[in-house]
Amino acid sequence: MISMMSLWLPILLSAVIVFVVSSVIHTVLKYHSTDFGKILEEDKIMEALGKFNIPPGDYVMPHAVTSEERKAPDFVEKMKKGPVAFVTVMQSGVPKMGASLIQWFLYCVVVGGFAAYVTRRRLPGGIPFCWHDCIPGIWHGTATKLDLV
Repeated sequence: MISMMSLWLPILLSAVIVFVVSSVIHTVLKYHSTDFGKILEEDKIMEALGKFNIPPGDYVMPHAVTSEERKAPDFVEKMKKGPVAFVTVMQSGVPKMGASLIQWFLYCVVVGGFAAYVTRRRLPGGIPFCWHDCIPGIWHGTATKLDLV
C-alpha cells in the first residue's frame, strides 16, 4: 500500500491546479454573473431596509415557523399580497476575499487528501500506474464497498 506521506506533493499539486482553474473559470468565463438580478429602485429599498439595522443573516418574509402558522389566514393573506422574499443580509462594506480564498484552497487540499486516501486504499503498492485502469477500478471498488453496484 502507498503511504499517505508519499502523496503529499500530488495532493498539494492537485489543490493548486483546481484553485487556479476554478479562479480562471470564475473570473474569465463569468458563469455566475447572471445568478442575481438587479432589483428595481435599489437605492430606495436599500435606504428603507437600512433604517432597521438588520443583523447579517438569512431571512424569509413573510415568516412562519409551524404548519399551523402557515395555515393562518393572516399568513396566507401576506403570501397572496406579497412581496414574498428570501433575503441574505451581509455586513456592510467591501467584501474581503482573502479569507474565502484561503478556505477554498484548504477545501481543495482536503478533497485531494480524501481522493488520495481512497486511491491509496484501492490500489496495491508497486503496480505500474495507468489512468485507464485506475479511475474505473477506484470507482468500482468504492461503489462495491458502498453497495452502489
